[in-house]
Amino acid sequence: MKRNLPGPLYDATVLKNTYSGQNCSIAGALELVGERWTLLILRDAFLGTRRFDEFQSSLSVARNVLQTRLERLVDAGILRRERYQERPERFEYRLTRKGADLWPVIVALLKWGDTYAAPNGPPVVIRHAGCGGEIDDRRICMKCGKHLEAHEARPEPGPGALAA
Repeated sequence: MKRNLPGPLYDATVLKNTYSGQNCSIAGALELVGERWTLLILRDAFLGTRRFDEFQSSLSVARNVLQTRLERLVDAGILRRERYQERPERFEYRLTRKGADLWPVIVALLKWGDTYAAPNGPPVVIRHAGCGGEIDDRRICMKCGKHLEAHEARPEPGPGALAA
């Protein structure tokens, strides 16, 4: 059954290349993290990727696209750049508090994907670093019941991981 929702906010024909002008928190969030590759960059940042070449190798994304996405994430305050080498100057990209606050979104997408888009099982399992229990879609350890933050979790290959 199709629902008739009022106004242009819900009219798919109104949405163009950006969501500017939309009075909607979801549209505002998509302006920051909704571009192709952006959530995968954030996924990798949560998995510990820090350097440009590591992101590029992991994602196989064009260097110019990666550079643009990283700059947007830095400009939005989601990532910060930290210099780790002076000559030549090189930087690491680290999650800010604002970026770390996206962890529930990443975990929810991961768990949804595990259920509906991972026919061979989860490629990655997230475990509580303290007790080793797997976390659920609400970021609660299924072994000890603790509600976890990103720094209290560790990823490991799951049954659907590719041999590499």
